[in-house]
Amino acid sequence: MRWIAIMLLGCAWCGTLLAEEPSAERGKKALLETSFNPAVWTQTAYKNAWKRWDGGKEAPEDYAKAFEEHYGLHPAPFPNNELPMGLRQSQGLLGKGISSDCLVCHGGSIMGKSYVGLGNTALDFQALWEDMSAAEGGPAKTPFTFCNVRGTSEAGSMAVYLLSHREPNLNLRLKAVDLEIHADMCEDVPAWWHLKKKRTMYYDGGADARSVRSIMQFMMSPLNPASAFEKSEPAFRDIQAYLLSLEPPKYPLPVDDKLASKGLETFEQTCSRCHGTYGKKPTYPNRIIPLEEIGTDPKRAQGLSEKFSKYYNQSWFAKEKPGWYADEYTAKASEGYQAPPLDGIWATAPYFHNGSAPTVYHVLNSKARPKIFTRSYHTDRDAYDAEKLGWKIQVLDKPPDEKLPDIEKRKIYDTSQPGRANTGHTFGDKLSDDERMAVIEYLKTL
Repeated sequence: MRWIAIMLLGCAWCGTLLAEEPSAERGKKALLETSFNPAVWTQTAYKNAWKRWDGGKEAPEDYAKAFEEHYGLHPAPFPNNELPMGLRQSQGLLGKGISSDCLVCHGGSIMGKSYVGLGNTALDFQALWEDMSAAEGGPAKTPFTFCNVRGTSEAGSMAVYLLSHREPNLNLRLKAVDLEIHADMCEDVPAWWHLKKKRTMYYDGGADARSVRSIMQFMMSPLNPASAFEKSEPAFRDIQAYLLSLEPPKYPLPVDDKLASKGLETFEQTCSRCHGTYGKKPTYPNRIIPLEEIGTDPKRAQGLSEKFSKYYNQSWFAKEKPGWYADEYTAKASEGYQAPPLDGIWATAPYFHNGSAPTVYHVLNSKARPKIFTRSYHTDRDAYDAEKLGWKIQVLDKPPDEKLPDIEKRKIYDTSQPGRANTGHTFGDKLSDDERMAVIEYLKTL
């Protein structure tokens, strides 16, 4: 028996050696060229979405550009059949159609240039879904709120909703299980290039960053059978390798090196304990800061229920790496937020997990944070605040008028609403304004 066990272990070891290593090059190709979800919309939906805009009197002249601006999508920096990043030609039940993919949220733009892996902070996913569905005669109403404020989404709630319609083995359920959806978490989209430094994923650190299956959750379209997940897992191992290869874009404007040098000193004294150090010997502490210490809006940290975590941990997603006593890549409860790495921070405005701080200056000065504000949702140089490092905003003195169309209401960020508080992270309040501006100058170099 012992020799049989040794032979089996040897075979397993040989198999490991022969297994193909994940490839970032293959992963890039898979991410940019493969549709992992069947089409949910027809080509007609894309062509007719304009009929839902301002009475739909006539299609705009440059329709592709108007479509991008209306929903906050961006030109694809790769061949994509003339569709914006985030939409993709895909095969459906009735032939070729259109599906959304990872880049609808993780394909962003800064200074007018599109980047794979930059969070899309201009997107109105609610309007996109409603209009595309209605344009082909379907219901405009979504099963829950996908987006409360433009530039954010209820991504966590979407994962809960999709899993509630699956058995633990990912077969479709006839009746959804109640996993307690909370569509008020208002999530900004983190940059993919931070993943290489992190031991955990998501703002609350609730998932293991080594997990490949965790990044496959949005394959749970009801049109995908359970068999699609096993089939696609090798491609996602390559995709993960590609995500880990991404680097942030460099700040494209002039930097005051002398001021940045002063900012480095202040940064290392006040910020590095949580956010790490940078340069030739970078460090990153991977700290999850308790809610009582960080003080930012708690809705995201508390938004995924214990029911969801237990159900997730019974599912295929959590069985990726079984351990002797427990599976290693399970969802974990958290009562705080992970202090993120700051590489490329200049490009990742707005800030905090809910996007309630429009610039780094507002991160470092809690007293200056606006209560109600809006912005253009353009991403060109004119929309960018190079002094405060983030998006230019217009401060408003009252909440949106209830008579406004929903798409206009979602352009207004009201910090009094659930999930949108701009409290906490007061660590920069003791700095002088000169010190803040020096730190901001330093952050431009990361």
